[in-house]
Amino acid sequence: MVRAMQSDNPQDRERIARAFVAALPFARALNLSLESIGEGSAALSMPWSDRLVGDPATGVIHGGAVFALLDTCAGTAVLSHPSRPRSTATLDLRIDYMRAAVPGRRIVARAECFHMARSVAFVRATAEDGESRPLATAAGTFAVEAARRGVPE
Repeated sequence: MVRAMQSDNPQDRERIARAFVAALPFARALNLSLESIGEGSAALSMPWSDRLVGDPATGVIHGGAVFALLDTCAGTAVLSHPSRPRSTATLDLRIDYMRAAVPGRRIVARAECFHMARSVAFVRATAEDGESRPLATAAGTFAVEAARRGVPE
């Protein structure tokens, strides 16, 4: 499980989200960066890199890198939810790949935590590379540990 953001202040939420992404070794290896953060929403980007290519003949990014981008973005959205969960972990994440990413282009993922139950969060996400249609969509569930009321972190 990943520990969460415990602040209602938008500047604190952004600082904590950036620290969260930077603390994940795989996110660092993929060079993921926070584009935006909101209450239950997040956007992260991943630059094109020849180290992430899945098909050397075409230069297309490997689907696993896109999956990791969507998963990290979705988890960040969960942690930024107004209910302020203490931690999260991916339970299930379904990715539908619709097309290959255009070689050389940065990929941006956007995720929204659209429902929070007591111990499970529900998230939708998309990945795009600047074309008019998404390259992948995702739907997932994430385990959450609720914030303890009245207990400072």
